[in-house]
Amino acid sequence: MVRQRIQIKKIDNVTARQVTFSKRRRGLFKKAHELSTLCDAEIALIVFSATGRLFEYASSSTRQVIERHNLQPQNLVQLNQPSLELQLENSTRAMLSKEAEERTLELRQLRGEELHELGFEELKKLEKSLEGGLSRVLKTKPLRGKLNFQMQIVNMGQPQEQGQSSESITNNGSTVAPPQDYDSSDTSLKLG
Repeated sequence: MVRQRIQIKKIDNVTARQVTFSKRRRGLFKKAHELSTLCDAEIALIVFSATGRLFEYASSSTRQVIERHNLQPQNLVQLNQPSLELQLENSTRAMLSKEAEERTLELRQLRGEELHELGFEELKKLEKSLEGGLSRVLKTKPLRGKLNFQMQIVNMGQPQEQGQSSESITNNGSTVAPPQDYDSSDTSLKLG
């Protein structure tokens, strides 16, 4: 008689299910023992039957194998698969590095360096960018000058602050002409 291949599904007959479980469990434990002996592998098998009965096989100690198992996945995950956070950090670092490289090249080109790589259109864009920056500087310069002049006038009217030498106040004040009020000035001269 030829052995038939059985379909892998739950066996409906309870008695047949228990007999199949018993035979396959023994076969599984035998294979585990062979693998352990032939390959010097640490093996632990834990099987619960449908009735809740525990069956176990271990080449050394089930507890030791389980403890080793509990420690192992953490190391494997860390070594073989970088964490999502690390992957995100690496991609961010790569993106920022590329951006810094591009900005460095852009600054060199604004200083007139490494222009040989640029085409005519890129040189025109660079020229417009420089002209725009120069016009903003020229607009800001008079405003900044007015602001500095007003600050010097305000500082002349204030008493000397702690930490500021009289020389620095004199130097700051000497750039601004004192107000000319001839009526209130004292021009008396004392001799001898």
